[in-house]
Formats: sequence, C-alpha cells, structure tokens
Amino acid sequence: MHCLRALLLLTLAAIFFPWPLSVVVQTARADAPDSIRGRTNLLGDMGGVRSLLAKRGIDLGLSETGEVVGNVTGGVRRGAEYDGITTMTLTLDTGKAFGWPGGTFFVSGLQIHGRNFSKDNLGSLQTSSNIEADRATRLWELWFQQTFWNGSGSVRMGLQDVSEEFLGSRCCALFPNSAMGWPALPSNDLYAGGPVYPLASSGVRLALEGGSLSFRGGVFDDNPPGGPFNDDSQLRDEEASGTRFNFTTGAFFIDELAYSVDLLRDGAGGRKSRLPGEYKIGGWYDTARFADQRFDTRGLSLAGPSSNGIARMLRSNFSIYGIADQTVWHQSGGPRSVSLFTHIMGAPSDRNLVDWSLTAGADAFAPLPGRDNDTFAIGYGFAHVSESAAELDRDRGFFTGAAYPVRGFEHYFEATYKYRAAPWLDIQPDLQYILDPGGSIPDPLHPARKVGNELIIGVRTMVKF
Repeated sequence: MHCLRALLLLTLAAIFFPWPLSVVVQTARADAPDSIRGRTNLLGDMGGVRSLLAKRGIDLGLSETGEVVGNVTGGVRRGAEYDGITTMTLTLDTGKAFGWPGGTFFVSGLQIHGRNFSKDNLGSLQTSSNIEADRATRLWELWFQQTFWNGSGSVRMGLQDVSEEFLGSRCCALFPNSAMGWPALPSNDLYAGGPVYPLASSGVRLALEGGSLSFRGGVFDDNPPGGPFNDDSQLRDEEASGTRFNFTTGAFFIDELAYSVDLLRDGAGGRKSRLPGEYKIGGWYDTARFADQRFDTRGLSLAGPSSNGIARMLRSNFSIYGIADQTVWHQSGGPRSVSLFTHIMGAPSDRNLVDWSLTAGADAFAPLPGRDNDTFAIGYGFAHVSESAAELDRDRGFFTGAAYPVRGFEHYFEATYKYRAAPWLDIQPDLQYILDPGGSIPDPLHPARKVGNELIIGVRTMVKF
C-alpha cells in the first residue's frame, strides 16, 4: 500500500509539476551554443563523434525507457513495480560507407530490467505496458534492406520485429498499453505472442509504394523461442540472448495494403488545412498447428473426467484486420490537431483464445497553449474470448458442479499525456482501467469469483542519449 501511495503521488507530480529535470531544461537558453534544451540527444554531438560517424554513413542510437506502474484496485494482487528497457541501435548507410547505393544495415540490442507487472499483478489479455518483458540482455533486430525502383520498392532480410512495419497506426504509437500497437488477438493466439518485441524472427519483407497506395508483405519464422505452444517462454536459456534461430514450427505470412489520403478543408481566413489519413486492410496466415480451445485428441471436453488432458492440434491459423487512422481537425496556421483511429481484427474461434479484438481512440496534438510538442490521448480496447474457450468454462462448471466464471469480453480504457520536456526527454503519466480482466478469469484465492476490475496508474520517462 505504501508503494501505491508513492506511485499516486509520483503520478500527480508528473501531471502538475512535470519533473525537476524539466525545470532545468526549460531554464536553459535554447540559443546557447550546444544548449541542453536545444539538443536532439542528451549527449549532443559527443565531442564531434556523431558528426564524424554520420559522414561515414553510421548512426548510433541509445535510449532508456523506464516506468513505475501499479494497480490501485482489482487484479490477481495489488502493488507497484518498476520496469525499463535500454535500447541500442546501429544503422549503416551502405552508400555513404562504401558506395553501395540504396542499402541499409541495421542492428539493435535490448537490456530489459525490472519486473513484468501485467504477469505478476493483472492477468489481463491486453497488457498494460508495451515495454515489460522477462529480464534479459539480448539481440533484437539484425537485417539488411535494399531499395530499388528509385526508392519505391525495398526488400528487407534478416531478424525483424514484425510490429515495426505491420499492424501499426500513427495515432496508436503514444499509448503504453501494448494492445494499441500489437493487438490482443495475435498477442494471445500466436506462439510466444508473435515475432514482436522483445522477440524478432528471421524472415523476408517486400515493400512497394506508388502514389497513395502501398503494399507490404513478408514471411517469417512464427516461433522465435522454438518451444511448444503451451510452454513458449522467453526465459528459455537458449532464447534469452535472442540468438536462437528456429525454423521447425511453422511459417508466418503477413500482407498489408494501405491507402493514404490528404483531405483539404476550408479554414479560417480562407486558408486550406490538410487532414492526412491512412486506411489499411491486411491478414496473416500461420502454417503451424494450434491447440483446440475445448476438445482433447479423442474429441472429449478437456474439462471432463475422461479427458486425457491433451488438446487436439489443429492445422494452421489465420486472421484478417482493418485499420483506419484519420486527422479530423487541424488548426489553421498552428500546430494543433485532432486525429481518430480504430483497429479491428478477427480469427477462428476453435483454435484461438481471442477470436476478435478492437481498439479505438483519439489523439490531440499540442493540446495546451505553449505546449506545441505535447500530446494527449484517450483510448478504448476490447478483446473477446472465443466461444470455444467459453464453452470449456461451461464444461468445467458442469463437470465439477461448482460455480465457475465464464469468460467473455475484456474492456480497457486509457488516458495518457506525453509531456515533451526537451527534444530528448518525454515524461508521460498514464491512467488505465481494465474491466473484467482476462474476460472474467477466476480469482486464484477465490475460484468462484472473478478477478476484480483494475485501476492502473503509472509514470513513464523516455530519454534519448
């Protein structure tokens, strides 16, 4: 309880008195030579090192994202925890480096620290943080990309995080809840949650762009850790370093077609304001086998006393999805804008825990006077537990004769504000509320009752060195 009180005070301080460091940053003169306030990175040019490397086509990146998060109500248990991630990147332009035009080499590593809050406290389908993961120091991405057709096409080969280029939305990037980036459906239905942070998969991606239309498609290893479906942990020793290359489970195909618009609306004084938007349709297909949510290998309910307890495995899996991302208002001659977004996807019920999910919300850029680089956002998401999984819950109640919660929907609400203290420093208080966690999973201490609704508060800081 003391931790939660401290977290609440920290969150309020971040909202109303945004961080002592930001005071130092704001008082620094922006026009001073190499002023802290004016730097893109905290360490600036590092005595000319960055400029020297840039001339040779090399860009180094180092950032630290940390957060303190706690649930005031509900959950499997209450409390507050810290988690963070240090990200190191190196990008090489082969044209500048040794005269190979159109080529880019990229490598990144992660140092993940702290606790896995959602796993420890919540039991939710929509994870409260998109940076929490099992502690490790690991290789993340390692790929080479070659452009062609004057830059309108490219091929990328190597270890890739699929969420970096697929299933994304410009407006969703602000939210800490992971469902806004990589939705609840693939997170709960694919092996190890899919080839996304903190995992990456070997694969090939093709991208084509022509006017307002663009296409991305790729094929990847579907199971980076290489374990069985029901025990595919990131903690497996050979996967902890991120250097396991598994090709034995199945192939993950994903394709996405995007249409970009740039609407013109009449503004004040007869001026036109531009309202950009993007609309996507896509789908993925996995060739591996997936566990039936209700029946065992003999066709009996997994909850029945005669069941062998081994779920039958069904061949392949797939999903289709749609994304809409549209700016609906832009201040004439000013920075302020409001954008809306929604994301919906569905999958078969028999082999998936979540058979459809949706996220939606709004972003307001430069919401307050004098705060031209801040963003305020509100979001909503839900994940629907498949009917097959719900039938298994009913079977458990029937065979045991005891009251047993039947899973259905999990809803989540979020409000967040990103305060840009400096180009290299963001401070972000966040508030989330999860209704019916896990779709109404049993409380481990009181199985006849479901886990209570969760009020989650937190503060995140992001520093670019």
